[in-house]
Amino acid sequence: MVEYETPQLDAVFHALGDATRRSMLRSLAQGERTVSQLAEPFSISLAAASKHIKALENAGLIQREVHGRTHFCRLDPGPLASANQWLLYYQDFWNSRLNVLERLLTEEANTSPKPAPKKGKAK
Repeated sequence: MVEYETPQLDAVFHALGDATRRSMLRSLAQGERTVSQLAEPFSISLAAASKHIKALENAGLIQREVHGRTHFCRLDPGPLASANQWLLYYQDFWNSRLNVLERLLTEEANTSPKPAPKKGKAK
């Protein structure tokens, strides 16, 4: 069972709440990147990129290794499973509600009287 109220889940959703960080994760899904490579597509400084990377690290979504002066980042998708489980609950909720609505609309369509065809004026 997934814990729905944990600091890590809060951190994951916080990290995913920013388009830059989501883009960085998408890039990391293709393979390991340096901080410079992660910052490159954006008009941001390396310091700003580091702040985004720190948020991703705090959520446990990436791992960072330092080799000399170069920081390498790689995706750690494990925490996304918790977020996915949380979201699946609401997917199931809405699917069941929409199935009920569909059933009710189908029943209504099958039981309501059909409108009489309109008579047109003869010319």
